[in-house]
Amino acid sequence: MSKVRVLVGTRKGAFILTSDGRRENWEVNGPLFGGWEIYHVKGSPANPNRLYASQTSGWFGQTVQRSDDGGKTWEAVGNEFKYEGTPGTHQWYDGTQHPWEFKRVWHFEPSLNDPDVVFAGAEDAALFRTADGGRTWQELAGLRSAKGHLWQPGAGGMTVHTILLDPTRPDRMYVAISAAGVFRTDDAGQSWRPVNRGLKSAFEIPDPDADVGHCVHRIAMHPSRPDVLFMQKHWDVMRTDDAAEMWYEVSGNLPSDFGFPIDVHAHEPETIYVVPIKSDSEHYPPDGKLRVYRSKTGGNEWEALTNGLPQRDCYVNVLRDAMAVDSLDPCGIYFGTTGGQVYVSADSGDKWTAIVRDLPAVLSVEVQTIEQ
Repeated sequence: MSKVRVLVGTRKGAFILTSDGRRENWEVNGPLFGGWEIYHVKGSPANPNRLYASQTSGWFGQTVQRSDDGGKTWEAVGNEFKYEGTPGTHQWYDGTQHPWEFKRVWHFEPSLNDPDVVFAGAEDAALFRTADGGRTWQELAGLRSAKGHLWQPGAGGMTVHTILLDPTRPDRMYVAISAAGVFRTDDAGQSWRPVNRGLKSAFEIPDPDADVGHCVHRIAMHPSRPDVLFMQKHWDVMRTDDAAEMWYEVSGNLPSDFGFPIDVHAHEPETIYVVPIKSDSEHYPPDGKLRVYRSKTGGNEWEALTNGLPQRDCYVNVLRDAMAVDSLDPCGIYFGTTGGQVYVSADSGDKWTAIVRDLPAVLSVEVQTIEQ
């Protein structure tokens, strides 16, 4: 039977949750790196036992951790992240120019076919790559050349938080930056261009045709249709059917179109999931009811999934990297909250159970489906 391994990053360490394919009984291991902020933990598709973790602290800085045995043991690897050349400046909150300063790694995206190749999304927004299992890192500086001087931090900082690799075109990838937008490369990261046509940010950007400056919270792709992307924006749920050349809104009947995560069902490319949050100033579910919303039509028509989730007095948030899906059938959906709960649905969202309830605030959730 298949095994499921859920990798959870929190404000006070990492946790590894494991179960068999029934996803009913869970073993909880952790905290790993107790007391440290673990922004992201992710496994290699090419070698499930190769894991990478971003360990960070405002006092002690950034450390990249690597495991070669599924998280039983860890090794601190290369930790030098340098902007290429003279970094220059970007736009600050008040509109003035501010120097680029490396703070931490927000997101790892391992190569689809080589466990030693990993992309790292950083704050201040930049993309780095390793080809030796994390021992050395080089910036793909072409990304910051795509109007980087106009990028500006969002409330959570200015960071590359999403990296999507096109499984059919090895040289194509997408990144999302808050608050700059979505960018695409077709030459393996040497050059980039903003792909934000159709996005509207009237409150943040006076120019309705601005191609950078949009606060994109998360983008998602189904590997069978890499030209179709879904987006949870600061406000608005969006999709594109032409590799991000044009976006259009699919918020439909959601109670709020503000939120952070978005994900796609493993076997149904038109089935997507979001977690509506009341507003950009009130980061909790509308009416104190924790609801995942599912669309089976690629957007616009949404249904609330509430079975097993608290429907009163619930005021947690679900952050952008804190939702994941497994590849079992039926597909499992997972998400973590700032209240320390990690929920699983083993039936594509129809019924939810809490794997754990009292972890530190959850920053990220990833899942691995491991054939045994």
